[in-house]
Amino acid sequence: MRRVTILGATGSIGQNTIDLIARTPEEYEVVALTGGRNIDRLAADAMRLRAGIAVTCHEELLGDLRDRLAGSGVEAAAGAQALVEAARRPADWVMSAIVGSAGLAPGLAALEEGVTLALANKETLVCAGPLVLETVERHGGRLLPVDSEHSAVFQALLGEDIAAVERVIITASGGAFRDWPLEKLKTATLAEASTHPNWDMGQRITIDSASMFNKALELIETREYFQVDPEQIEAVIHPESLIHALVGFRDGALMAHVGPPDMRHAIGFALHWPARRDLPVARLDLAEIGAFTFRAPDPARYPALGLAHEVMRRRGLAGAIFNAAKERALDGFIAGEIGFPDMAAVVADVLDKMSSESGLENATMTLDKVLDIDRLARIRAEEAIAARRALT
Repeated sequence: MRRVTILGATGSIGQNTIDLIARTPEEYEVVALTGGRNIDRLAADAMRLRAGIAVTCHEELLGDLRDRLAGSGVEAAAGAQALVEAARRPADWVMSAIVGSAGLAPGLAALEEGVTLALANKETLVCAGPLVLETVERHGGRLLPVDSEHSAVFQALLGEDIAAVERVIITASGGAFRDWPLEKLKTATLAEASTHPNWDMGQRITIDSASMFNKALELIETREYFQVDPEQIEAVIHPESLIHALVGFRDGALMAHVGPPDMRHAIGFALHWPARRDLPVARLDLAEIGAFTFRAPDPARYPALGLAHEVMRRRGLAGAIFNAAKERALDGFIAGEIGFPDMAAVVADVLDKMSSESGLENATMTLDKVLDIDRLARIRAEEAIAARRALT
């Protein structure tokens, strides 16, 4: 019986992970589930899976969680430190699906216990890639990608020599504005940016898809996870969203991973690795699909991609700066403080100013340093937003 923990159990990745585990519950001992404000869902899943502990990151909700778990035998806890302690509980496999930089500390804590960490949290590698990989090596753990794009690259590389890789191509839907006239982006509304052409997702990830900041994070994550040069990593628009990534080799061959847009594939691959097992996902009918289409992303439409390559060239703490500034700029757009194109301008301003500060790029990477840079970058992004508002 495998011991599993799910960090971020109430989100879409966590719920899809629970769906797979619940199909063969006799195979798993659920050590811990963590979540946010959806206490009803967290408590219900913890009781259904007989988890050892359920943790909410919001300390003020501890009483509600305890009330819902009363008499179940499931322990309740709350707060950031409780998340880290849950991640340290003895387990074999841990899903890291907490959204944002908040997932970094629990993910590192799990890796320090030598577990297999299934990583669905982009920010972990973007903000602290060298620290994460060093932790894996030092404690004998394993890191498996769960983002569909990186799972696709990982699978395409099975049995291959990384030295034979010529390029890695990450696909993108292009988001809500892929066919808009460029000039119209200046007047894009929150509602328009929050509507995805292919899927019904959460607001923040949908806006990140429209700006391609989500893809920018994935490019940086590719650099850190697979240790290929930035010049070898590229993005391509693929509106059908059925090819998740391609790997090109020095003999000219391209290996493409094709599959339905169902996260249970990447989750299931990580859950059962190194085996492949039956998964409840659709089987593609290629004749019905008919054709795959591709186009190059327009740098003027998607400046986030250029910023990602700048981060990859600078390395060090540039990823932490980029992510924090991106999150605050997104907050600013959602709040109506800045326009859609201003998000990239804010991130570029913060990245340029902070990366040039003495000693920042070459600073020793520790968790405390990353979190401190995250805090400072958000302050700088706030200042950049205020400056842009003053000009309007």
